[in-house]
Amino acid sequence: MGNSKKLSLAIAGLILGASLVACDDGRGGAESVAKEFASALSTLDVGSVAFDGKDSGVAKHQVQDIFKALDPDKPTVAAGELTLDGDTAAVPLNYTWKIGTGEWKYTVSAKFTKSGDQWLAVWNPATLVPGLGDSEILSKGTQSPQRADILGASDAKLVTYRPVVNVGIDRLLLGSGDAAASATKLAELVGVDPATYAQQVAASGPEAFVRAITLRDEGRTVTDAQITAIPGARAVPGVQPLAPSRTFARAVLGTVGEATAEQIEASGGGLTAGDVTGIGGLQQQYDAQLRGTDAVVIRAQRADLTREQIQAAGTDPRRVVFEMAPTPGTPLKTTLDPNLQSLAESTLAGVGPASAIVALRPSTGAVLVAASGPGSNGYNTAMLGQYAPGSTFKIIDSLAMLRNGLTPDSKVECTPTLSVDGRTFKNAEGYPETSLGSVALRDAFAHSCNTAFIAARDTVTQAQLEAAAVAMGVAVEAPSLGAAAFLGSVPGEAAGTEHAASMIGQGKVLLSPLAAAIMAGSVGKGSPVSPQLVLNPDAGAAAADTSGAATADAGAPSSTVTPEAPSKASGQPITAAEAAALSDMMRAVVTSGHAGFLSTVPGAPVGAKTGTAEFGNENPPKTHAWIVAVHGDLAVAVFVEDGGLGATTSGPLLKQFLTAAG
Repeated sequence: MGNSKKLSLAIAGLILGASLVACDDGRGGAESVAKEFASALSTLDVGSVAFDGKDSGVAKHQVQDIFKALDPDKPTVAAGELTLDGDTAAVPLNYTWKIGTGEWKYTVSAKFTKSGDQWLAVWNPATLVPGLGDSEILSKGTQSPQRADILGASDAKLVTYRPVVNVGIDRLLLGSGDAAASATKLAELVGVDPATYAQQVAASGPEAFVRAITLRDEGRTVTDAQITAIPGARAVPGVQPLAPSRTFARAVLGTVGEATAEQIEASGGGLTAGDVTGIGGLQQQYDAQLRGTDAVVIRAQRADLTREQIQAAGTDPRRVVFEMAPTPGTPLKTTLDPNLQSLAESTLAGVGPASAIVALRPSTGAVLVAASGPGSNGYNTAMLGQYAPGSTFKIIDSLAMLRNGLTPDSKVECTPTLSVDGRTFKNAEGYPETSLGSVALRDAFAHSCNTAFIAARDTVTQAQLEAAAVAMGVAVEAPSLGAAAFLGSVPGEAAGTEHAASMIGQGKVLLSPLAAAIMAGSVGKGSPVSPQLVLNPDAGAAAADTSGAATADAGAPSSTVTPEAPSKASGQPITAAEAAALSDMMRAVVTSGHAGFLSTVPGAPVGAKTGTAEFGNENPPKTHAWIVAVHGDLAVAVFVEDGGLGATTSGPLLKQFLTAAG
């Protein structure tokens, strides 16, 4: 009885198993293979896929050849619902490619066949791209739209397309002439390295045009006659996005040129060799906004088709499989005033050390001028410089003292020297004896009495100095500026000689010329100035790098002090009454102090503050020369590194600028 029951159960199991096998039509195996195929196509590596009638290794290399022009892009491939017909199956494959800012989507049908107990993919190039033939590959072409302009105040065109000439040797025009001799002569004419250029010409093809240099057409001194006198040389007209002059706001605006290897690597495939892009400054920061998006065309063509055959054909032998129209760039609007910027640059033209002039409009915060002199060697000294501000910082000292109850008429003690923890501080050479002793704060400010301000360290804490700086818009974030900048660093803690040094703008206190102009502008406005340079930043197009990377020729500032992170806006900003008291003291610098030379500047009365800051280890130490001023609705800072005294070096530059600005 027991054996009979066991036999019955075994028979039932066999019947059930046979029934399940009969129900399995192979769909599960086909679907699994289809998903594996789709996954492999998403990586463009089908080496692990078993094909019917095609070696997997051969298929792998063919797929890579077909899509080589699209590298490093790869598709996302998803398998759709399988259709089964006996030992064959069909599955739709849905492809999605990210091409630039667009998408290329298509669906193709993949076939599978069952061989024994294994499902195999049927090789067909049309499974990769609709209608693709077995001997075809893809090619990709791009064309950039015209780069957008950078505009200044009143939409003046700061950077726009201007005529240029590309000067070089045309090997076809040279024929059998002496390439080395022509290359050497042309290089000497246009001022490039003869040996390097001769090597480039020698290595070029028989029909190549080998560019030696691109020159602005306007004002060029090398003439067409001089160029064509050299066998094989010629000047090819063109246009390029250029500023009014080679030096105009170069450190702020940046330039446009072929992408560097570093930019290509950092772009994650967004840039390739030969692409034109922004280099430094606003051109690099807002490259995506200015450049727009390229036109893209992807074509299918015979693998053995040459460029010469394409050019010789009456009609294009390639067929378009995907096309994306270009998107023009958006002009970048800035507040720079082209006339004032040019004036500032001409004012600094003869200054040897690094230098800067920054001018802004206190009422709006618009940065009108951000000029760095020739001694800055391409570095954006105006906005990124980090320097001890010297006695210009006494504006911030004075605000802290006013908040402690003093007025411009309050008496302070101005002594010839003052000792702090064994270190002796003194006033600048030539300090007037008539302003020593018990003097009004206004007088100590006008003549810049170091000892009077250092003596106030017992009543003005370092934290109060920091708070006063932040109250004036200094050492804070500048969300509306739209460009890389250093707005100052004022430590909130310091003691002894370091705190004493802070009282005269030394120690670890740092400002940029832009920050100094903001400080002065906040006095003129009666509330903190929020600086603005870029009016229409495209947050999606702006590069993440706002660290202020300078152009390739940039030199570093002299300061080696690491600045602290900027603070948030002040909870106790400067008031109109406080600003009025400071304006009174800044005016005294002109009427009774050592900036009397500004009294003849036409227009509104000028208020100012000079500054001289020691740096380095030399004896006597070198000094930075500073002066800041408010002239109507204009706040200006002038800085000269290694410039001596602020009143005698930066002062005349300020007077020249304000007088010409009108």
